[in-house]
Amino acid sequence: MVNETRDYISIVILFCVNLVNNIDRFTIAGVLPEVQSYYDINDSMGGMIQTVFLISFMIASPICGYLGDRFNRKYIMMVGMVIWLICVCGSTFIPGNLFPLFLVLRSLVGIGEASYVNICPTMISDMFTTDKRTRVYMLFYLAVPVGSGLGYIISSNVASLTGYWQWGVRVTGIGGVIALLALLFLVYEPERGAADKVEGKESVRRTTSYMKDLRILLRCPTYVVTTMGYTCLIFVSGTLTWWMPTIIEYSAAWTRGYASIKQLPSSFKNQTGIIFGLLTTAGGIIGVLLGNIIAQCFLYGWLGQWSKTKRGHLIAAGLGAMIATPCLLALFTLGHKSEILTWVLVGISCTGLCFNWSLNVEVFNQVVAPERRSTAFSYVTLVSHLFGDASGPYIIGAISDSIKSGHVDSPEWDYKSLAYASLLAPFMMAASTLLYLLAAILFKRDAANLERQMTSHIRNDDKKAAYSLDIWSDDCLDNTSKF
Repeated sequence: MVNETRDYISIVILFCVNLVNNIDRFTIAGVLPEVQSYYDINDSMGGMIQTVFLISFMIASPICGYLGDRFNRKYIMMVGMVIWLICVCGSTFIPGNLFPLFLVLRSLVGIGEASYVNICPTMISDMFTTDKRTRVYMLFYLAVPVGSGLGYIISSNVASLTGYWQWGVRVTGIGGVIALLALLFLVYEPERGAADKVEGKESVRRTTSYMKDLRILLRCPTYVVTTMGYTCLIFVSGTLTWWMPTIIEYSAAWTRGYASIKQLPSSFKNQTGIIFGLLTTAGGIIGVLLGNIIAQCFLYGWLGQWSKTKRGHLIAAGLGAMIATPCLLALFTLGHKSEILTWVLVGISCTGLCFNWSLNVEVFNQVVAPERRSTAFSYVTLVSHLFGDASGPYIIGAISDSIKSGHVDSPEWDYKSLAYASLLAPFMMAASTLLYLLAAILFKRDAANLERQMTSHIRNDDKKAAYSLDIWSDDCLDNTSKF
């Protein structure tokens, strides 16, 4: 660790920023049926709310990544949070006949979020050395499942108490103001590569163009393949968190013989939001912790010498995706037969989906140099959201509308259309599993290359060895790396 007291204070504040971010991201999902009724929109437009937010999030991410590698990261994050606060609160005052304006403001929320989602991980990598960084990332990314679950619980219950869905969204603004003030006064800007210097590694800090940085990233197979695996997973997690509460309500209305979900008791809707939020939170916490424990088992050979490998992070991420695949298939084919079965499958799926949250970041840290990490994270954000949860909710909603067309408007076909459309999810998770395991095969060579580039005293024979095509053994890493 570079400076223990300041680093601990900073990580607590950055955790809170990440928590507020994820709470807000899922507040709309917690009141989605009410929003659809208020603006009189169908499933496609319901999914579009998330899509437009993520489009601006993606567009802003490379810009924030470029700035984050070159300017003060703390100030960039603060500007982003101000934009976020204005747009979140402003969107709740849009009347029911101005849905396009509501979409515009929800999209601009993405600009604010992009500023700190892409920069926080790079600041942490400069505060903590490799032996502590995995555990710190684990704690930092616990904000994702906790925030997601709280988003559903807070928005649905505040909306129920006040009678207005808008208050379920506005409440996150209070937390945002507190987080902004804490960021201003308590977080410091670490030197880029500071933690690596503590470990005796010195980054080769050459002045390179932005396009050259991109070419270097594209020539790193581990970076590219891991991003692809993460994208498949984000497609699934984004669509699941967006549509699952609605699917459950349609299923309940159908099995109870109601003509519309409006006939469901408000107590059931509140209960659904609370249970889904708690399962998302619990599954996420267990998934993040379990993913890191499994990674540590492989990294340190806790299961025996045969299991010791530097590829532990990627193997654990692949196992999480593998666990979620059959559970999602069962969820969308058998879930309507039992509410208990539905909740069990949702919990296990959320657990598997959350294995990778902190693991991905540490993989990228081990194959990407400090001076281009913000850029690297920004393009992971761009690609994963463009082909993941930005397009996912809309695609599932559009497929659902297509299936539902020609059938009687009823809870039965509302449920079946969304459930059938969501069967795309387990196939995406199977692809994610294969991609993570492929990245594990490629990882050793790319990590060894970066290790040599960041070592102050490099022998000529080491430079040649860095391009070895032996991607199967850990010998190279064992001789050159202690991470």
